[in-house]
Amino acid sequence: MTIPAGPPPTGGGDGEQQRLRLLAVTACPTGIAHTYMAAEKLAQAAESRGIDMKVETQGSIGAENVLDDNDVKHADGIIVAADKDVDLSRFAGKRVLTVGVAEGIRHPEQLIERVMSAPVHTPGGAPTAPASGGKERSVGYKALMNGVSYMIPFVVVGGLLIAISLSLGGHTDPSGGLVIPKDSFWMDINNIGVIGFTLMVPILSGYIAYAIGDRPALVPGMVGGWIANTGELYDSKAGAGFIGAIVTGFLAGYLVLWIKKVPVPKFARPIMPIIVIPIVATTALGMFFIYVIGKPISWVFENLTDWLSGMTGTSAILLGAILGLMIAFDMGGPVNKTAFLFGAGLIATGNQTVMGMCAAAIPVMPLGQGLATLIRKRLYTEQERETGLASLFMGCFGISEGAIPFAAARPAQVIPANMLGGAVAGAIAGLAGVEDAVPHGGPIVAVLGAVSGVPMFFVAVVIGSAVTALTTVALVDLAERRRRGEAGLALGVGAREAVLVGAGVGATGAGAVTGASGSAGVGDVPKQAGPAESAGAAVPGDRADGADTAKEAESADEAEGDGDSGDVLSGYLTEQTVKVRLGAADKEAAIREMAELLGRTGKVVDPEELVATALRREAQGTTGLGEEIAIPHAKTDAVSAPVVGFARSAEGVEWDSPDGTKARLVFMIAVPEAAAGDEHLRILALLSRKLMNAEFRERLLAAPDESAVLGVLREVG
Repeated sequence: MTIPAGPPPTGGGDGEQQRLRLLAVTACPTGIAHTYMAAEKLAQAAESRGIDMKVETQGSIGAENVLDDNDVKHADGIIVAADKDVDLSRFAGKRVLTVGVAEGIRHPEQLIERVMSAPVHTPGGAPTAPASGGKERSVGYKALMNGVSYMIPFVVVGGLLIAISLSLGGHTDPSGGLVIPKDSFWMDINNIGVIGFTLMVPILSGYIAYAIGDRPALVPGMVGGWIANTGELYDSKAGAGFIGAIVTGFLAGYLVLWIKKVPVPKFARPIMPIIVIPIVATTALGMFFIYVIGKPISWVFENLTDWLSGMTGTSAILLGAILGLMIAFDMGGPVNKTAFLFGAGLIATGNQTVMGMCAAAIPVMPLGQGLATLIRKRLYTEQERETGLASLFMGCFGISEGAIPFAAARPAQVIPANMLGGAVAGAIAGLAGVEDAVPHGGPIVAVLGAVSGVPMFFVAVVIGSAVTALTTVALVDLAERRRRGEAGLALGVGAREAVLVGAGVGATGAGAVTGASGSAGVGDVPKQAGPAESAGAAVPGDRADGADTAKEAESADEAEGDGDSGDVLSGYLTEQTVKVRLGAADKEAAIREMAELLGRTGKVVDPEELVATALRREAQGTTGLGEEIAIPHAKTDAVSAPVVGFARSAEGVEWDSPDGTKARLVFMIAVPEAAAGDEHLRILALLSRKLMNAEFRERLLAAPDESAVLGVLREVG
């Protein structure tokens, strides 16, 4: 279907022809550059065809230019260009076309043609995954990341509060492990932490289900996760832990999707998502887990305990390795608890060596995963690195659950690494005859005097943690390389988004990894700028965002005492940081040359660290955006203030861009760790939106010297 430049009448009593009205929503998993770029491209394509279009952007600082009820009422069609779940319920009764965010960037004209033949969205529809194009990860993966991103705060808060209460209010007791006096202040702190830990598993399950089946799946997901974690409900001493929560999350999500497809009378439809579906799905899932899944789990771990009891006379090294494997497998789950309860039960008989093996393995997972985030920072997002620091702290207090966020996000890489490190720690402790008199683990029990053979205990912990960290780094790096190699063009967009977030341009929201799931916006979307127009021209009916950003830039200048309205990006980019001839022939050399360029300002306090940080971001995924553009980023205290540089390459630098073009226009953004997030988003938004204008890029390439280049860039804002 082809939409003519002059759309047909859409109604009106005065006989006048009205412009076709379209709406759009753009969003990507991390909500940075591509959210804006897709919005800009769609707005440009609509304006060139004489079509009114309003675009809502969803990214890491929230939804901007939100589509209200009046917009939807008068819309002829809606385009959703997103690589994350978008709630379509508000578009019921309208034609809705769902695609990946990359399609919004690459083929906006085709989307405008296709939307008028798109299916009508029915009431009660669930969030829809992209129909085609730009799909970086599967629905299952994104659902898992959604659950992990919501779970992380519960792990961190619960684990740290428990660790603090144990360290400041606890003492060793041979009959009860690390004991905190009842009715004390520290017991109250401990109880609050326990609540956080208790909620961790159902939260993981609930938000996995929510990402698949929307709101009706939230209750069955959370209740199912609670059941999975409560072994008493199905006669098991240990619940199914976070692995059981992942199972119940997916079961709840897909069960709700299936129930939604069941035809029901029209009068019953309004109560389906709030009463019928949650009750039916929660009851069915709960009974299924208790009577079908729970009984086999209980039987397996009862027999596993009996098997371990028969091994006490075997080699201490072998027994230690097996216990270490079990402790590390699910970090507080049924396998872990089976080994732990086995060791704890033997303390009363006078055999403390088995608990010594367990105690050495218990901290290996959180310590190893935290150490991995320090060894190879480039493999982890900023949120994961922060979680890694909390994991290190929890590991010191024997809280193995600190590693669960990493295992849930990358089970194929993290769980084997954990098990290998746990086995090594347990085997060393068994070989050395380490004993533990209390049912607890981690360095805290050695510090408090509950362990005999303290030097070898720490040797076991250190070596096991190092093995876990190094194995994790190797496996994650291998997986990332394989993913990038197999994904090629389709995954390029999502990888670049991860780089932008890691560079500090935005924050990853809960709906996450960390998942995660945040949203960002840059205000309203301007129309396509002509040769004589500025970047701030607005779509009819929307705010003049270009004017808003110009005012922001002016305000920033005044705040700094620099009232020159000709500054580029609030004065972050100056003639001093512009270079018309980039001499580098490869990406690393280009980043080094750009760092030297930024160093002219005196704001770069550590050039080598700036280069290293930028290269770590590149290793997570290319910052080449296509259209001969690259925008490397670094968020580091190697710079004392935000600074932006620009250089132009005549031959182009290979930057692994999704469209295969070499980067001829290279911008580098460097900001200190404490820089305000909104300011970074504004810089990126202004750049990415203006650079989508082909005529602007041509003038930037043709400018003869630094002064002329700066004159062109002054249009950015």
